[in-house]
Amino acid sequence: MTTSPRRGARPGLRFLMSHPAHFVALGFGAGLSPWGPGSLGTLVAFPLHAMLKPALPGWSYLGALAGFFLAGVALCARTGHDLGVEDHPGMVWDEIVAFLAVLAFTPPGLGWQLGAFALFRYFDIAKPGPVRWAERRFRGGLGVMIDDAVAAFLALLCLTLIKLGLDNYGGM
Repeated sequence: MTTSPRRGARPGLRFLMSHPAHFVALGFGAGLSPWGPGSLGTLVAFPLHAMLKPALPGWSYLGALAGFFLAGVALCARTGHDLGVEDHPGMVWDEIVAFLAVLAFTPPGLGWQLGAFALFRYFDIAKPGPVRWAERRFRGGLGVMIDDAVAAFLALLCLTLIKLGLDNYGGM
């Protein structure tokens, strides 16, 4: 039996530990933060990336990300249902998985990674055109996961354009 908080209330430690789906969807506890749970959840991707990237070379890493995304659809659907809010701000698995994808394609170096973080958070928070469209178009667990995937794509597009510009015009 799941211990649910009031509909729309912030979940607590008891809810986090009441089901494995909640533990993962709430970012191993990062989503319990009252301040910027999405940003804190995004930061969880850094140590996960550092552990997974060497262990899963090449396409294996991307395959794991696809699995994380698909699992996230079910995990977030269950947790959203139990919370009574389809896309509760405490559910941060979507940010973690999307930012892992961004990190997979980010050039090496702390500057690039911080820039990737800033771009991803911008697109996830501001929800310009395509991100807002995805958020409104899809429901349930897929809806939770897909808008962050679109934000990740836009962040990577910007990073690519910046890298190309620097490479072509005497930067890095």
